[in-house]
Amino acid sequence: MGRELLAGVDVGTTSVKALLLTAEGAEVAVGHAATPWTITGSGAETSAESILDAARRALADALAQVPDDRVTAVGIASMAEAGVLVGPDDVPLAPVIAWHDHRDEAELEDLVAHLGAGTFSVRTGLPVWTQWSLTKHRWLVDHVPAARGATRRYNIAEWVARGLGGDPVTELSLASRTGWLDLSTQQPWGEAMAWSGAPEGLLGDLVVAGTPIGTAGTRGDLRAVDGATLTIAGHDHQAAAVGVGSNGAGDEFDSCGTAEAFVRTVAPHLPSDAIATLTHAGVTVGWHVLKDRWCLLGATQGGLVLGRVQAALGVDRSGLAALDAAALAAADNPEVLQISSDAVVTIAPGADPGQVWRAATRAVTAQAQELGEILDRASGPRRDLVVAGGWTHSTALMAAKRDAFGALRTATTKEAGARGAALLAGLAAGTYSSYTDLPTAGPTSNPQKETQLP
Repeated sequence: MGRELLAGVDVGTTSVKALLLTAEGAEVAVGHAATPWTITGSGAETSAESILDAARRALADALAQVPDDRVTAVGIASMAEAGVLVGPDDVPLAPVIAWHDHRDEAELEDLVAHLGAGTFSVRTGLPVWTQWSLTKHRWLVDHVPAARGATRRYNIAEWVARGLGGDPVTELSLASRTGWLDLSTQQPWGEAMAWSGAPEGLLGDLVVAGTPIGTAGTRGDLRAVDGATLTIAGHDHQAAAVGVGSNGAGDEFDSCGTAEAFVRTVAPHLPSDAIATLTHAGVTVGWHVLKDRWCLLGATQGGLVLGRVQAALGVDRSGLAALDAAALAAADNPEVLQISSDAVVTIAPGADPGQVWRAATRAVTAQAQELGEILDRASGPRRDLVVAGGWTHSTALMAAKRDAFGALRTATTKEAGARGAALLAGLAAGTYSSYTDLPTAGPTSNPQKETQLP
């Protein structure tokens, strides 16, 4: 007889990841599928059916690796902002516009003119960008006639859960990134809904990540999940914070990828002036996947810069260890490297590669330090810092981080977002009774502090 496992699905911008986990936290299988996008004359988009198919293929890929096991709970996390519009019969009516698509620039200008930039940011916790769902919805209403008949909108994770048999709900952390949710009341902001042409009820019943929303009803290559408890695990960055054990008030998760994201967990209801300062600095403020917590999410171009410097030095992955060693032995010389505001790197002619790499790791860490100070001023000092992601393999970067931030933990997991989704699934199914029961990803460089939520 096989094991009982938890499954986490993370529908990301580039790919869908599905991770299978034991209750003790051991990762036993990971499946993948590409996230499909089509470039049209308007921008990047896909179909609701393609998204669901990719999620099913990733989950089937993971399940095929453990054919004797069964899944007791499935959590689904996803990219935010993109969504699926359906009519009363739950049939999709319009394309899914990518969150990073900029076709809604004119709509953003109109939003500012009608609602006001400052009002929008304080009410929603979002900077004035073309990223959010409401301006893309307005574009669809104006350009895709069928969209005007929409009676319900699913965020991506909610749509996938619905396709597996889940109830029609809206998860709070994803709703926080639509531009429709009033941050302080947790209710739809009527003026924003009306401006975008969204009917009352477009967002469904709001739930917190980890809430049971039904059971899976499927078969074929997904039959191992039939009857499993389903839950929405929310925004993938925040699910990843759960996946690495960054669960406590004041804790921060540093995701060292191409875009280095920083997820700070804070108590809710910051003052309006703090929200205004944060959003002006490009930090989003919203409800967390953790109950009764807010999330501050900011990013730097740290990983992008490091990748460009590494390429300019002609060093591939196999040469990173030697480059790190040279950087750790080198003297500081920041003048050997220039970094523009759009992450273009210029290396001084004849510069020593060790000095260049040292300058790069110190420069991107200084960017992270500056962002951290903005978060500190708004919400109080950081407590536990957890670092994960591909660039943690650079010993020179990690040395720079420890010099700047002091004690930190590193967490090893194949897919932090999918792991967090699986853990929240375990919470929904009763495998874990509270956040403090969730197993942490290891190894860690220092013991976990007792700062988690009850």
